[in-house]
Amino acid sequence: IDGLHHYKQVLKDIIDNYKPSILGELIGQLDTDDAAYILENLDIDKRDALLEQIPIDARSLIIQALEFPEMSAGRLMQRDYVAVPRYWNVGQIIDFLRGSLKVPDQFYSIFIVDPRHTPVGTIPLHKLMRSERKVILADIMTKDPVIVPVAMDQEDMAFLFEQYDLTSAPVVNSQNRLIGMVTVDDVVEVIQEEAEEDMLKLAGISGDTDLYLAAWQTARSRFSWLFINLFTAILASIAIGIFEGTIKQIVALAILMPIVASMGGNAGTQTLTVAVRALATRELNQSNALRVFGKEILVGIINGLIFAVIVGLVAALWFGEHGLGIVIALAMLFNLFVAGFFGAAIPLLLQRWKIDPALGASILLTTVTDVVGFFVFLGLAQMLLI
Repeated sequence: IDGLHHYKQVLKDIIDNYKPSILGELIGQLDTDDAAYILENLDIDKRDALLEQIPIDARSLIIQALEFPEMSAGRLMQRDYVAVPRYWNVGQIIDFLRGSLKVPDQFYSIFIVDPRHTPVGTIPLHKLMRSERKVILADIMTKDPVIVPVAMDQEDMAFLFEQYDLTSAPVVNSQNRLIGMVTVDDVVEVIQEEAEEDMLKLAGISGDTDLYLAAWQTARSRFSWLFINLFTAILASIAIGIFEGTIKQIVALAILMPIVASMGGNAGTQTLTVAVRALATRELNQSNALRVFGKEILVGIINGLIFAVIVGLVAALWFGEHGLGIVIALAMLFNLFVAGFFGAAIPLLLQRWKIDPALGASILLTTVTDVVGFFVFLGLAQMLLI
């Protein structure tokens, strides 16, 4: 998880310690997407100074790439690609690739374009190499290729690659003209970054927090969600305080309260993790949300019934009070139902409100399960045991 941040720190150290003229020449030899990635992580002053050292041809392409939104396909795409007309044959394209000095260092497909330079097909290299020289490209190309608009968000682009099992895809501008390509190695990096970001957000930690930042910077970045957690913990304490008199009369309730809260929190986190991942991978959407929602509620009820019997028997034998066993059993059943309900509902609601489902969802869920668990458990005890 910290590998990407460590890489950025090493990159910063290299840039700080090498002459701009040497760096400019080296960056100019990189693919456009790699060069843009290096420069986008620099301060504006350093970026402009380094751009002046890059050969003018490469510089213009890098500047164009940097003008696209940071998380878009345009920022990730390579400007070097192979595009040929559909009426060429296999022999022509092979001779072209062998003789051209502008062939990309790494590519997986040939893009077939029409006279307007719009992609109309693709041919994987393995298919090209297995075909005879006289075969026309139009006869072996894959028609209606998956096309990536230049402004597409990188997360949506990664979803396309996963859904269609792509190794590369053509990138087009607003006029549907081919302007670049995205390869699977870039998409893998996007998937890793998005997975890391979601995992950190589930814990209420910003993506900039890592082992290489100063202690004060790390503490400051984590403070906001910890402060929210403090507020939610106070709500749980208020719920307990309402039943202070009940706890004084039946001390065993204080011993059993953590069991109810802990089981509800953990069960809810299981549902929450599955829901957030399913939303991120597009497996959970509006069409199947109701079915998934109902399933998680049913899972909560089933587990609630099982653990209600187990915990109820343990509590009754432990304290020699059957009524106490019934109370904690009912509280356990209800809290696991609530955990399943809100574990699925919170991510869906956050997404509907245009908020990242991973952002602090675990804190909201813990608050619900703690407050509901304590309130139901102590409320039942007050009604049935006093």
